[in-house]
Amino acid sequence: MDFEFSVIIESIPSLLAGSKLTWYIAIIGILGGLVLGTVAGLLRISGTHAVGGEFYGFSQVLSKIAQKLAVAYIELIRGTPILVQAMFIYFALPMLITGVTGIKGIRFEALTAAIITIMINAGAYMAEIVRGAVLSIDKGLIEAGMAMGISRLQLIANIIAPLAFRRAIPPLGNQFIISLKDTSLFIVIGVGELTRQGQEIMASNFRALEIWSAVAFCYLIMTSALALTLKYIEKRMKII
Repeated sequence: MDFEFSVIIESIPSLLAGSKLTWYIAIIGILGGLVLGTVAGLLRISGTHAVGGEFYGFSQVLSKIAQKLAVAYIELIRGTPILVQAMFIYFALPMLITGVTGIKGIRFEALTAAIITIMINAGAYMAEIVRGAVLSIDKGLIEAGMAMGISRLQLIANIIAPLAFRRAIPPLGNQFIISLKDTSLFIVIGVGELTRQGQEIMASNFRALEIWSAVAFCYLIMTSALALTLKYIEKRMKII
């Protein structure tokens, strides 16, 4: 079978449109996941020496509840496939909301479901990255900060967060790339991202070799660009 580059050239506009949507889903989902993961990661180790020591009284009860909720979220998401999560959010979650609230007609757009899925999926993995980064901070630095009498919030913001963020960049970068590639799974709920565009083009011209080669090359370009960006950030941050 001959490899016809003209087929790829004709498909470039559709592939670019799909790539643009892929970037949109990945960026919004990853940023949301980073916020969610940071919160969940810190909640999982709340009330420990790593983040300023134990709470007391009612705050201790809240801390224990927060820890259990964070652990439940992380284990639930890490223990189920992202494809199942996408299907649940798109098809089942509206039914669950209707059953609980009685409100009918609730439905998520495919794009919205895709972004939410990336957000909660990446967030669970990022939570463990954040937790590991915080636990890696030298206890002496934390004890020095506590000895100075600064508040817990100041300790986290001024001492723990800057060092933990630097150390978390490499594994976070790896998760960013994984999440970018995971967007291809949203073909199952009809999101018109890159893989979906490739499938539609291939269905119209039956040139699977050319189209899927082009799709693979597009993903390679995107992941390589992301990897280079993260590598630049690592150097700029002077990771220690």
